Amino acid sequence: MQVPVKNTTGEILRQIEISDYVFGVKPNKSLAHQALIRQLANERHGNASAKTRTEVAGSTKKMYAQKHTGRARPGSAKSPLRKGGGIIFPPKPRDYHQAIPKKMKRLALRSVLSGKVTENELVVLDDLSLSAPKTKDMSNILSVLGIESSALIALEQPDINVVKSARNIPGIATIPANLLNVADIMSHKVLLMTVNAVRKAEELWGDSTSEGDNSAPVRST
Repeated sequence: MQVPVKNTTGEILRQIEISDYVFGVKPNKSLAHQALIRQLANERHGNASAKTRTEVAGSTKKMYAQKHTGRARPGSAKSPLRKGGGIIFPPKPRDYHQAIPKKMKRLALRSVLSGKVTENELVVLDDLSLSAPKTKDMSNILSVLGIESSALIALEQPDINVVKSARNIPGIATIPANLLNVADIMSHKVLLMTVNAVRKAEELWGDSTSEGDNSAPVRST
């Protein structure tokens, strides 16, 4: 599969061949959704905690007489019905971690990468570098490339000038190619990658022989 390579002025410089195994698989929406839910669940800390009536400090003595007061039966000050009392069915620390087989995780990532190609939402740049961190320069580059919505910028290695120039633009995020993941890709409309980032992705997730994966690449007819 071939994709155009642009420069920062929006001019198409050439066409490059990209791996069908990484960028040309048939998108699997259900697997991508499963991987997304797993990733979001693993980001939860599960530290929320509240006390039941047995854990709240206080006396268990009745607050007033059971009968002949004209009021409801009192219970103790630790009752969940009273201010400062315990909580009914409170949250407790728990582990939200979900596991997923390595082959499924890698296939889900290749699936969302291929989805960007299918939807014409992958933009490949020859190179992206700035002499100094300047938000205006990054904004101009995105505008020239026709990126008006959210975008994820993937670089082979982190570039401090690019990172600082992009971080103040709403909807724009940067990420090293080796940290590409389903959640970040799916939460941004456009995936902007340099040629080196594309090659890095192919190097990391392009070895089909080691996985024994049976997913067939999409072939144009």
